Amino acid sequence: MTSPPGPPSGPAPNTRVVVAIDGPAGAGKSSAARELARRLGYTLLDTGALYRTVALFARRRGVDWDDATGCAKLASDLQVEFRLEDGENRVFAFGEDVSAAIRSADVSEGSSRVSSHPEVRRALLDLQRRLAREGGVVAEGRDVGTVVFPDAAAKFFLTADPGVRARRRYEELAAAGEDADYHATFADIERRDARDTGRAEAPLTQAADARRIDSTELGPDEVVETMLREVRDREARAGGTGPQGSEDASE
Repeated sequence: MTSPPGPPSGPAPNTRVVVAIDGPAGAGKSSAARELARRLGYTLLDTGALYRTVALFARRRGVDWDDATGCAKLASDLQVEFRLEDGENRVFAFGEDVSAAIRSADVSEGSSRVSSHPEVRRALLDLQRRLAREGGVVAEGRDVGTVVFPDAAAKFFLTADPGVRARRRYEELAAAGEDADYHATFADIERRDARDTGRAEAPLTQAADARRIDSTELGPDEVVETMLREVRDREARAGGTGPQGSEDASE
């Protein structure tokens, strides 16, 4: 009796996909993306950190955040690297660890203003795509699933009630030793939401094929578990169709 043929030889199918997480400020994207990347063994790409870094160096070099041309020049020249150290995603720009500096309330405001410039967004677009070319990446930001990685295999839109988001941001700033005020933080959240959703290019919006997750009453672990199940399902479907995991690359 003839034995059935064995499995095909060659490399195992590439099932490492790109995961896109979008949502407004304070929804918990950064912590969820970091933990999801850790559990998957993926690289974490914090796209918001890129805009924060541009804002930081614009301030240091005397470039106004509303100067689109000047900020775009900084973005074009940006040398940035993400490193996972002791479970924390560290951001290095021009060889300097700027992880703490880019998280201040001042730089957060600058990041939102800088990111509203189409010239800056275009300057950083190629950089983000190069970082995720081989798949196996969790990317989070405001337009990751709609503009940066429209073909991402798994997309999520993480949101929460504005008051809850403001409280989380207030507690984060207070824990970092900053002089924070809840009411001022809430007003800042509202301003950023209006700016992010109202900008002309790449506004904050949910991708049509993204799964919406409201974290208002969910704990961090529940959010990550929901995402993890979805990504594992998409990995199983990938079957060697490329790093994005698209079932038909021609679509």
